[in-house]
Amino acid sequence: MPSSLGYLLAAFVAALALFFGLWWTLVSGGDEAPWIPAGLAASVVLLVALSAREVVMRRAWTRYLLDQGNEKSARVSGEHQRPQQKSQSSSGMSAAWRNVQRHSEEADAGSNPEAHFDVFHLCQDYLASADETLRSKTLSSDRRNSIRAGQERARGLQKHHLLTWARDSSRALTYEAQQRARTSERIEAANRALHCLESALQFYPQETELLESSAAIREFISSVKVAHWVELAERSAFKGHYRRAIDRYKDALFYLDRGAMKEELRVASTERIGREIESLKARVRAQKGAKAEVAREEGTDDGGGL
Repeated sequence: MPSSLGYLLAAFVAALALFFGLWWTLVSGGDEAPWIPAGLAASVVLLVALSAREVVMRRAWTRYLLDQGNEKSARVSGEHQRPQQKSQSSSGMSAAWRNVQRHSEEADAGSNPEAHFDVFHLCQDYLASADETLRSKTLSSDRRNSIRAGQERARGLQKHHLLTWARDSSRALTYEAQQRARTSERIEAANRALHCLESALQFYPQETELLESSAAIREFISSVKVAHWVELAERSAFKGHYRRAIDRYKDALFYLDRGAMKEELRVASTERIGREIESLKARVRAQKGAKAEVAREEGTDDGGGL
């Protein structure tokens, strides 16, 4: 997996360099408030860097899951030494099924999500062996029916253990995301939980539980991003930086509009942020009026003195 600290440090250094470079250029040009465009440009660089990293991490985690699955399949196959023949004997298939059942019971009795992932791959191996055995023309009809019945049971176990792995893994990662303090770490952990669910959805795309859990995690990610920018806006408003606060509230609206959130929550949040923006604009106008009044009074005093 790529280094989180190294990437974020590089992005921060690049944004900082852009900020000071642009600030120095604007100061030399006589700009009255050079830190505003410089800060906006640096913020854009950080946002683009974080968004790009989110996409890269999603793809990297998906590749990791697939590679992990291939390695585990190879290991399980090596452990059980499946005969490299077109078909297996009846006793071989029975032994393979007993092995699947034993590991299934152990996984259900334990609390390790990865054990369910192992059983999922065991079921895949069993189904592949059963398909090979069914290609044999020497099997009796009773034996074929027995193998097909075993395949149905294996498919049921395969689905059960994959869904259990996705559910338990995503819950653990979601809990980890909720405990994180930094916004980037919370989003990263939530994305890992989302990738677990998306991996299971590749096999069962219509599974309601997976779809609902994926929607809930996407809503959590959106709420984290919106809450982050709202908090930054509130800090700026508290310090009297009203224009900066307005810009950060607009960033919150950006993620609110593009995030996966419930409609009623989106509408309520949009209205609340809109009221905050209008209030801040009123404060900006009041500040301008106060400065203009002070300037007129100073001009009157100077004229009277002359």
